[in-house]
Amino acid sequence: MQVNKKYPKSKNYFNKLSFYAIFFILILLFISVFFFVQNDKKERLVALGDHVVENFRAGLDYEMVDLLSFSLALSEDGELKNALITDNESKGYKILSHISERFKKYTHIKSLRIQVFTPDFYIFARSWSEGFEGMPIWWFRDDLDTLQRNHKPKVGMETGRLLTFKATIPIQSGLKILGYMEVIKFVDEFAIKLRKRGIELFALMDEKYLEQAALMRDFPQVNKYVVSNQNFNQQLLPKIKNLDWYIFLDKNYTYKENILYLHEPMYNGKGKQIGIYLLAISDDALKQFEKEGENVSFFTQFSDDDVKKVVNAWENPYGSFRNKYDKDLIELLPKLQKEDKRGLEFEAKSILRTYSKEELIDMVLSNKHKEKKTGVIQ
Repeated sequence: MQVNKKYPKSKNYFNKLSFYAIFFILILLFISVFFFVQNDKKERLVALGDHVVENFRAGLDYEMVDLLSFSLALSEDGELKNALITDNESKGYKILSHISERFKKYTHIKSLRIQVFTPDFYIFARSWSEGFEGMPIWWFRDDLDTLQRNHKPKVGMETGRLLTFKATIPIQSGLKILGYMEVIKFVDEFAIKLRKRGIELFALMDEKYLEQAALMRDFPQVNKYVVSNQNFNQQLLPKIKNLDWYIFLDKNYTYKENILYLHEPMYNGKGKQIGIYLLAISDDALKQFEKEGENVSFFTQFSDDDVKKVVNAWENPYGSFRNKYDKDLIELLPKLQKEDKRGLEFEAKSILRTYSKEELIDMVLSNKHKEKKTGVIQ
């Protein structure tokens, strides 16, 4: 009888032990699944982030190459050279403003600005205003020192009174330098291109450059950076301010409230870091990127080698063309969007009609030997 009384207790003990063991195993499985899901999500975000950053760099290279090519073409303008030689500032202004208006009318480029400096870096003419002729520009443009020493074309994101893309190139008559051509484009247009792909851009300049960036002193600031593009997403600004910036800058990315934040260093033409580019991508945009796959590019692919090729071409600018303007106009057309081509196609055809059959054959043969770049223009 005593044995029978103890048996139920042993059975209950065994049942409790089994229950605790199963519960413990379930907890371990739950924790394992949780960490697996988290790691899988982290790896997915890192992979997507790398894809976005890679395409962002390609887009940035595109902006640089495009701007430098344009400045090279403009620097060969004969009338502008004559205006510099005769010191005719009024004529210089008319030429630059006319060029700027044509591009605003016929292409997607709406914020284009052009200015010309004297060899001593005083303003000769600007496309957007008169009255600044003779004003020194070297005192707030440290980036011009290198140009004065080596007289080589340069392009980059540069500080000044505003932070903008700038391509600067010497204007020459033979070996003599008549002045310098500078083509300027605001980062806002680049931000619009990214926004169409679901990416919000914040171009953040280090606040230490505010001393020379006089027109940016009232711009919003984030963690010792100044928001340089004026078309930033205002709804995202408070969220960006509330990020843990120590972790964000250390890890290169942060995912918070269904938004992936990435950052890339911002360099000027000298290769010096002057700020960061902050990219914010929503979950919907990330899903779209994941759906498209890594083989799809946001922009035409360009690299630092392309910038070097443009600079090298400056020393022998004509090739099979009679002048640099003809060459760059013809080569610019394939890069433009369909709606932007219409206004310039007529001018390009008119130019080509003036060439002989032999000259046109030389152009075709020369073009066949050029390296082909792959990519998709969105």
